[in-house]
Amino acid sequence: MNKRSFFAILSALLVSAGILGSFSSCNLSKANENLPAVKDSTALFDYFTYKGDDDFYKENPLPDDESFYNPILPGWYSDPSICTNGEGDYFLVTSTFTYFPGVPIFHSRDLVNWKQVGHVLSRPSQLVNMKGQHVSGGIFAPAISYNPHNKTYYMVTTNVGAGNFFVKTQDPFGEWSDPIMLPEVGGIDPSFFFDEDGKAYIVNNDDAPDYKPEYSGHRTIRIQEFDVKSDKTIGPRKILVNKGVHPEEKPIWIEGPHMYKINGKYFLMDAEGGTSTWHSEVIFRSDSPMGTFTPWTKNPILTQRHLSAERPNPITCAGHADLIQTKEGDWWAVFLACRPINNKFENLGRETFLMPVRWSEDGFPYMTQENEIVPLILKRTGVKRDASVTFGNFEEFEDFDNTSLGMQWMTLRAPATELYSLSDAPGFLTLKCAAVSATEKDTPAFVCRRMQHHKFESTTRMLFNPSNEKEEAGMLLFKDEKHQYLLAVNKQGENKSVFLKRIGESEQVLASDTISEKTKEIYLKVISQGTHYDFYYSLKGEKDWTLLCKDVDASYLSTATAGGFTGSVIGLYAVCK
Repeated sequence: MNKRSFFAILSALLVSAGILGSFSSCNLSKANENLPAVKDSTALFDYFTYKGDDDFYKENPLPDDESFYNPILPGWYSDPSICTNGEGDYFLVTSTFTYFPGVPIFHSRDLVNWKQVGHVLSRPSQLVNMKGQHVSGGIFAPAISYNPHNKTYYMVTTNVGAGNFFVKTQDPFGEWSDPIMLPEVGGIDPSFFFDEDGKAYIVNNDDAPDYKPEYSGHRTIRIQEFDVKSDKTIGPRKILVNKGVHPEEKPIWIEGPHMYKINGKYFLMDAEGGTSTWHSEVIFRSDSPMGTFTPWTKNPILTQRHLSAERPNPITCAGHADLIQTKEGDWWAVFLACRPINNKFENLGRETFLMPVRWSEDGFPYMTQENEIVPLILKRTGVKRDASVTFGNFEEFEDFDNTSLGMQWMTLRAPATELYSLSDAPGFLTLKCAAVSATEKDTPAFVCRRMQHHKFESTTRMLFNPSNEKEEAGMLLFKDEKHQYLLAVNKQGENKSVFLKRIGESEQVLASDTISEKTKEIYLKVISQGTHYDFYYSLKGEKDWTLLCKDVDASYLSTATAGGFTGSVIGLYAVCK
């Protein structure tokens, strides 16, 4: 039983006995414990809460136990890829760019109920050259595949700072191998295809023919055979697609390829149009994995780019898909898309969606045609939601009582274990004030999780005694090195200050209050209203909140403002610089 559960039960018993009024469990915790000693240049965090509060979920409850919400993985779980072992196990991975650990892996038995079971890239030896890369560098578009001929799972991806590589395992719930580099495979977005005859291939996005692009975004899809025994590519490399479906229209960024063999035909599926609002998914077909591949006449097979910007609850940027056939025989697709507020901006990044696949009369798979929209509520007949799912307005409470962080937590570019501890003060996350800030392309003392809702609330309780005016600790809302909000405490003369700072090309303190130097603990709260943030603090537990700054522009942390490939994160931070 965690701290919050224990004190909540105790509070309820005391209330029923008439002993305790409407005190929160955290206040009760404070009243009945001895605070741990706080070492110099460190901050202690007792807990962290995250509570989703999106209007759509409240206004549109699921109609039955077989329905589920899109996205199935909210927040920036981008570039999804999926595979199955044919025995009813499904595994899904997504990009992580320069965050550590890399490439979360989720498992499901029914495509609706997903549980994260680990990370594919869980060791520093698998994530090299991360230091110095922008937050949107690092690991691009992982593709997971299962080879039934050797009963091995493969994950192949691009490390922008090192090249294309793959890792493999026969136990996807456990550890994966160290990287095996693919020096002959250029470009980005490699993906394995294991054919029925035992042969294997890698398809990828690559340069224009002869490295002479005719226009910006001119790319190709290439293929090369792969020898499973030697773990090396063999034979010639061949261009399968040049430019895209309609070369005469100069299509941009044909990428994210996946190959399938279905009913004796080979299908090559790719994203096209770039990762923003013109994003789409297209399909080609051939009698051989080496081509020639002919595009479907009704491409794209998935897009929302042409729909009215005034439509309610818009889904944009849909593309970068992967197909899966279930054990029961039906087909589904996972893909990325965005949920902008009023079709203007979002801070959640590119999220993972799920849709059924239909088949045309001439034998091509597709997800949308014409003005069809990506649905936010779907149903898979015969599959019931579990009590805990990855979508909807969920709430999480991290009490830091375990010996390791939960799988939702991340750091930047490296494990950062020399900067945080769960054992120095048991029951607390200890963060050292680092000489590296979150504005640098390095590893700060920052432990964070994805923002997964437009509207949410997060709180923490912090113990911090800054010894000089450079030391700061608190909650950081982070998009990239130049777009951040920091709600924190520092030293100001003989007192302390709680402040809100906007961090970018320059730093600007938006609000601050002086608090007593004798203050031992402070509670911090962020409320996201979607279009703006409200920032609070309390010296009296989770009550009597003081509003520090209201209506702070949330679009500052959006991709529309900052660019990049990630969504925003929120977490706990300490710095001395």
